[in-house]
Amino acid sequence: MSSKRILMITGDFTEDYETMVPFQALLAVGHRVDAVCPGKASGDTVATAIHDFEGDQTYSEKPGHRFALNADFATTNPADYDALVVPGGRAPEYLRLNKDVLAMVQHFFEANKPVAAICHGAQLLAAANVLEGRQCSAYPACQPEVELAGGHFANLDVTDAVTDGNLVTAPAWPAHPAWLAQFMALLNK
Repeated sequence: MSSKRILMITGDFTEDYETMVPFQALLAVGHRVDAVCPGKASGDTVATAIHDFEGDQTYSEKPGHRFALNADFATTNPADYDALVVPGGRAPEYLRLNKDVLAMVQHFFEANKPVAAICHGAQLLAAANVLEGRQCSAYPACQPEVELAGGHFANLDVTDAVTDGNLVTAPAWPAHPAWLAQFMALLNK
């Protein structure tokens, strides 16, 4: 396996597990992961939130950890990266309003580089207009956005993931084993 340089675009109230687990797992297998957030620099932190499934009609939300960014958004050039990770949580909701973030996401699709998005990360993909004709899983409440963006919502079990070309998506953090395995398979092509 050759080491890849991976960009993670995240922000305040990103989902804790969906940020920390892929960040650490990808580092553990030898990849370089640069985590960035608009308006923040290396060493700054973002707040995370823990989303849990406790039998209610939707997930519950609790305060998570502070996640330290290790690269500067302002100097990030997506052409320098081999792949992209988009965690879920509440961050994609506001990140999708940032034109620079949308341009970065679009770069990875235009260059056909691997992209892994999970849960509410689909909101960012929909806003970037990169889902036309693609299978995309996400948290079920994001189904309308996936479909309005021209994507085909993949209604998967919470532990499953789906790959469509260069895109790997999953409904939520319980899918980490499947989601990360499929993403790593794309990285090794």
